[in-house]
Amino acid sequence: MGKTLILLYGVACYFTFFLTFLYLIAFVGNFDMIPFVTKTIDSGDVGALGPSLLTNIALVSLFTLTHSVMARPKFKDKWTKIIPQAAERSTYVLVSSLCLIAIYVYWQPMTDIVWQTADSTWIMVLWAALLGGFGIVLITTFMINHFELFGLMQIYKNFTKSGEVNVKFVQPLFYKLVRHPLYTGFIIAFWSTPEMTVGHLLFATLFTAQILIAIPHEEKDLADALGDDYKDYTDRVPMLFPFLKL
Repeated sequence: MGKTLILLYGVACYFTFFLTFLYLIAFVGNFDMIPFVTKTIDSGDVGALGPSLLTNIALVSLFTLTHSVMARPKFKDKWTKIIPQAAERSTYVLVSSLCLIAIYVYWQPMTDIVWQTADSTWIMVLWAALLGGFGIVLITTFMINHFELFGLMQIYKNFTKSGEVNVKFVQPLFYKLVRHPLYTGFIIAFWSTPEMTVGHLLFATLFTAQILIAIPHEEKDLADALGDDYKDYTDRVPMLFPFLKL
């Protein structure tokens, strides 16, 4: 695969991700009034509970398995013998995006109400928390190098022959409060809604579980890569929420 082709491939993967991320906001928030938003977490024909439950669990499991397995160093070592090293992160981003798109398309709405509020103040607070959570996610990506996280830095360096991307330990802003602010943002966004349906509750629960399962594996990889600096960091800074050491 030539450098120009890798560059075009990486750019296409990035824009696929970015559009997928924007759609995630509309999907979770049930913002079906937005043009081009044809499916949300609670929209569509409601089917039988059992098949809907199994379908939704399978969809999230597909995302979880691919997202987690492809992030492990051992998989990367084998995977980069098949694809160019420079395209590894872009491929990871593309596969994760395609799994999310599958969730958008095939998610089965489960619309029984678990809880809801009619108080206008709480409704505004919860919508603000949802948008704020996604805002934290996006801002966090720029704190740790947005373009490296989503593969653009790697394809640029490959195209310009400017060397490999160096891994180093940094602790900007949000990272002084919690070790995983990106995950904190997702959890806030997924659970903030004035009307929690069974389907939304399932979505939030499954993705929160995926985050909690993934973090120990990610932190082991980070400790192996960054050494004592990261181990000391985990001793000092809470995992997901400020002032909560758990």
